[in-house]
Amino acid sequence: MKKIIFLGWLVLFLAPVVCAQEKIEAPVWNVGDKWFFTQGNIEVIGADKRSYALNFSKDTCFLENVGFEKIIFEKSTLNRTYILKADMREKYTLDRRRILNFPLNSGKQWQDTFTGKILTGPYTGQLTHQFSESFTVLGWEDVQVRAGKFKAIKIEYKQKITTPGAIFHGTTGWMRYWYSPDAKYFVKCQYDKDFFVGVDDWELTSYELKK
Repeated sequence: MKKIIFLGWLVLFLAPVVCAQEKIEAPVWNVGDKWFFTQGNIEVIGADKRSYALNFSKDTCFLENVGFEKIIFEKSTLNRTYILKADMREKYTLDRRRILNFPLNSGKQWQDTFTGKILTGPYTGQLTHQFSESFTVLGWEDVQVRAGKFKAIKIEYKQKITTPGAIFHGTTGWMRYWYSPDAKYFVKCQYDKDFFVGVDDWELTSYELKK
């Protein structure tokens, strides 16, 4: 009887421990951390108590830097909060503001909205639309990229045009990201080529993390 009680207690104790191990908290970035991709590179160029400043090289995929070189990230969640224009902060209101939304764990879902211009295809920069966004953490995968093999958590992002009366109303596209706790950033990204026209997938080629 005592043995059964002990085993029951052990199961109750271990269950939250396992869940806690699966949950990923936001990484600690340091000034000088760099990630190099098949399209461009990213570097942490500043940090304070609440945020990090990252510089995106000009050859970074335009869907990732949304046309800006410097973007501010909130430390606790890594949500994008501001863009830097001539050292002046401007609120970040564009897409994938919350593509990283720590803590992360399998099954987590969240949503967001934004208004912006079409970035790909024949109407690039000409039409402004309203969009809804959904994010889902699909689970863990082993991912092989040029920088090596990583255990990564896969996030699927979906973007839907919600502009009332628009000819493209209801059209939905997806992006898939793989985040590695070891690399402290995404190691791979794939795009829905039917929705995001003229873009290439990218992956991590190398990285440098300061201590």
